[in-house]
Amino acid sequence: MNTATDPQVPPPALDLDEVSVAYGPAVALENIDGMVAPGEAVALIGPNGAGKSTLIKAILGLVPLAGGRITVLGRPPAAARRDVAYVPQADTLDPEFPISVGQVVLMGRYRRIGWLRRAKATDKEAARRALEQVGLADRARHRFGTLSGGQRQRVLLARAIAAEPRLLLLDEPFNGVDAVSEQALLDAIARLKQDGAAVVVSTHDLTLAHLACEEVCLLNRRQYGFGPTNATLTPHRLRATYGGHALELRGDRVIVAHS
Repeated sequence: MNTATDPQVPPPALDLDEVSVAYGPAVALENIDGMVAPGEAVALIGPNGAGKSTLIKAILGLVPLAGGRITVLGRPPAAARRDVAYVPQADTLDPEFPISVGQVVLMGRYRRIGWLRRAKATDKEAARRALEQVGLADRARHRFGTLSGGQRQRVLLARAIAAEPRLLLLDEPFNGVDAVSEQALLDAIARLKQDGAAVVVSTHDLTLAHLACEEVCLLNRRQYGFGPTNATLTPHRLRATYGGHALELRGDRVIVAHS
């Protein structure tokens, strides 16, 4: 995408320029094009297997591009990783592993302090504030595995917040969480945006897109729309994105019946 500079406008946190990704002969994504400004969020919406997780991995620099260019905070993805935080769909932490909530959140500081160095008071304070932001400051000494699924997701977001990212990537963060955890996650995302961080969130939840995101990217291997939420998240575009399946827009969610 053409990103002509204006001294009055900050450069984009994320710039996708005709991005394509392939796994061997199979094309996973083709010609994805769009920008996310600092302090704004974009929702990635599309069916399972549409390439949403692949796009997040490409933004992290974990998969090579077959075409196009990704610029993260003015740099190639691999060079920007220190300023990017990622919350995956299912974390690799074993819930049976004897680690406290506070220790999990402190992991978010490791890129700054180094894996072999002792955390400083400033790092511990950053972890404490992050837990406070997701409403779990009183659980810092609890074992991570004893928390509910929604609480664990909030802890993982706190770990990302503790890293002080300028770009936050969330892959289906609201799957299976309770209403309290959902609101805590939304509030934390809003605070990150107020502090100038950009957010990319993969979701099937249309209400989340409206509540948390200024932009929407509709994906199904290729792009079916990228723009302001209200203008892009329309029944016509959603049906095109979910083509080949029966689609029902029930309230705040996309419900797809596979044929």
